[in-house]
Amino acid sequence: MSIDKCHIVDLPKIADSRGNLTFIEGQRHVPFDIRRVYYLYDVPGGAERGGHAHKQLSQLIVAMAGSFDIVINDGSKEKRIHLNRSYKGLYICPMIWRELDNFSSGAVCMVLASNLYDESDYYREYSTFLEAIQGKT
Repeated sequence: MSIDKCHIVDLPKIADSRGNLTFIEGQRHVPFDIRRVYYLYDVPGGAERGGHAHKQLSQLIVAMAGSFDIVINDGSKEKRIHLNRSYKGLYICPMIWRELDNFSSGAVCMVLASNLYDESDYYREYSTFLEAIQGKT
């Protein structure tokens, strides 16, 4: 896979004087059925999250509050994306290494995932991920 397949998804934003509303539908706004939702919050200043890749899992990552950066890497190219709007998400396809950092105070990161949690789907060591990309594993 290539980081070129990862992209920002513009989510619907229904503006109202009483507050805005955004919704996300599987197979409509993301190219997968949503099987799991999790979120990161109370991330201490200077902390990093992520630091892994998935073999099969696709994800949409949204900054529900505050902001943070996501660094995506396909083994040959790397790109840093800043998320700070709850109506924009980053689609990440399988076989992309990701790291999250630069969390603002009060940031909440929501992740929509295509599969249930499965530890065997993870590459947790960058060197192992690179070997898989190069067809050595």
